[in-house]
Amino acid sequence: MRRKRRYGGTMLLTDIEQALQEAGLALRGAFHPEVSDGVPDFAPGQPTGTLVLAGNVGPEMWHAFVAATGAPVGGLDGWSDQVVGRVAERCGATAIFPFSKPPLPFQRWACRAGPCYSSPLGILIHPDLGLWHAFRGGLAFAERLDLPPADERTNPCETCPEQPCLSICPVSAFSEDGYDSPACAVYISENRHGDCLSLGCRARRACPIGRGARYEPAQAQFHMESFLRSRLGALGPCP
Repeated sequence: MRRKRRYGGTMLLTDIEQALQEAGLALRGAFHPEVSDGVPDFAPGQPTGTLVLAGNVGPEMWHAFVAATGAPVGGLDGWSDQVVGRVAERCGATAIFPFSKPPLPFQRWACRAGPCYSSPLGILIHPDLGLWHAFRGGLAFAERLDLPPADERTNPCETCPEQPCLSICPVSAFSEDGYDSPACAVYISENRHGDCLSLGCRARRACPIGRGARYEPAQAQFHMESFLRSRLGALGPCP
């Protein structure tokens, strides 16, 4: 049975935020979808009135993930499915996920839900969190929930003249032509004792925004190992 705490017949955003925090996740913004946003319906024939995004900020999610799964070697999507699904059931929402097939436009939704902008690395940047955040799912509500005023802060990359993220990569994987992921994967697989694997992408770490939200080394390595596994079909086994 779905359980809601209601105020004036509508779920409070603070209650949703608390439910996500208790699950190890963070509320990453919300918006009232328009047809052009492509947000799935709350239920067949019933449009979504509010989409609330759930994700991770810094290392907090990692602690909850490890506590639930032990020493993880995979399964973050499966864990997210279970956790976001439970929060959705608790709040009376429908859960949707960025790893659905076909994929849903979570990055576009993130820019609708809060101050997220495209960075030179192709990762969304946040004025406080920098590049150290991600989106693990969404909660679709039938109601138009009361939302705070939009955060109007601008893209911090526009006032970063040096942009160290573009010059520090050892294989120059980031350029005006985009992200050369094969070159990145080959370098990491051939330099498995280097800091790109053990601490995370050098270019990401070079960003001056959000350094207090950096992932812990174990979390960073987990994500880099996952990236390498996603490239195995093209590159062959990692040495």
